[in-house]
Amino acid sequence: MTQQTRIVTIFGTRPEVIKLFPVIKELQARENCVGLTLATGQQRDMQAQIVNSLGISLDMDLDVMQESQTLPDLTGRLIRALAPALEQLKPDMVLVQGDTTSACMGALAAFYLKIPVGHVEAGLRTHDKFLPFPEEINRQLVTPLADLHFAPATKAYNDLRKENVPENQIVITGNTVVDSLQIISDGIDKGRYKASHEVAKILKTVDNRRLILVTGHRRESFGHGFSNICKALREIAREIPDACLVYPVHLNPNVWKPVHELIGDLDNILLVSPLDYLSFVALLKNAYLVLTDSGGIQEEATVLGKPTLIMRDVTERPEAVESGVAKLVGTDAQTIINEALDILKNQERYNKMAVPSKVFGDGRAAKLIVDGCLEFLRNKASRP
Repeated sequence: MTQQTRIVTIFGTRPEVIKLFPVIKELQARENCVGLTLATGQQRDMQAQIVNSLGISLDMDLDVMQESQTLPDLTGRLIRALAPALEQLKPDMVLVQGDTTSACMGALAAFYLKIPVGHVEAGLRTHDKFLPFPEEINRQLVTPLADLHFAPATKAYNDLRKENVPENQIVITGNTVVDSLQIISDGIDKGRYKASHEVAKILKTVDNRRLILVTGHRRESFGHGFSNICKALREIAREIPDACLVYPVHLNPNVWKPVHELIGDLDNILLVSPLDYLSFVALLKNAYLVLTDSGGIQEEATVLGKPTLIMRDVTERPEAVESGVAKLVGTDAQTIINEALDILKNQERYNKMAVPSKVFGDGRAAKLIVDGCLEFLRNKASRP
């Protein structure tokens, strides 16, 4: 191990930045440790948005994104760009997060260069390679490449053990999203972080109505799934006129086009462009109900105690459901309608769900991750 330990965090999407932000801060706070950031630009605009709003300094940005990129093209560009970038940065260790193509190719590039890999949010599984697609396979591919596995909870730990990952390579940390939410929520309350003017306009538009926050973007829902989701949203908006559904719509044309065509004409459905993360957290804190297919938002809503309907057939975050804050409803329109209307009309059920939970950790994940990396590197340096 060099005198100053060099650890590179790799990210390319907004969720990765959000979840690695506390780790980056923790690395920067440690003596004799150099925390380096390598952005792939997998989702160029959304990555840049959150990087800028959180004040993260980039050591390198590969800017690989191309318009209408396919997964094979993205994968090829990433692996070609990442290896020389890591050779230039010369890290003692690489950290990747979650299940993106950037995480998968970052781990592979580090492996090719014989650089140890730490996997943040390791061990999440649905055991269906197409749900979610391609994320389930991405995270499974990272596992054999990683030297340290930072599992967010006991189920993830157990799944890793079932795949014969050695016990001494797994650290249960909680999820870094809890750390992030604590830092950002506190920062918003104290004025260190500021939501956009757009959120103030949205909240003014919502006024005294109940805010139903909607997100949907998963590839497996393209086509029929999104048609069903939009059908459900129309009916919920019609049935509950005192509610306002706010939907920050993903820029992918497979999402943007059907959503605007199918529900863009309703007075109490507000379709907005993707929000920066600080603004999204401010909106989430004001939400009455959440409808989502996002993995990260399942966690964030659970931490904040926001009743959530998960519009997916399976989830790799069963803790959200087990906590009672969230329920899995799939993409069947009638199921979504029935569950949403019951929560909105049944105050007793709503109150039972609207309870903040600590199932995803207590906000110490970043510290445990950095401790784990430094201990691993010390042990590695002491071996003959």
